Amino acid sequence: MKELLETIVKPLVENPEEVNVTLVEREDADVLELRVNPSDMGKVIGKQGRIAKAIRTVIRAAAMKDGKKIIVDIVE
Repeated sequence: MKELLETIVKPLVENPEEVNVTLVEREDADVLELRVNPSDMGKVIGKQGRIAKAIRTVIRAAAMKDGKKIIVDIVE
């Protein structure tokens, strides 16, 4: 899932080399923490959070296919 998130986010930002995804495992669900350059934060979130919501939906659907629960957290 980490690679899928990177594949989705890198084309959206101006600084793809600064995209960093960290997997944090918890009991109830795994968390993918996404960090990007502060100047790219708006591009990842989108107007009214639409792009962030779409990214979370795609990752959640892919995780369900594998029988997992994954949460995407966009960290500043």
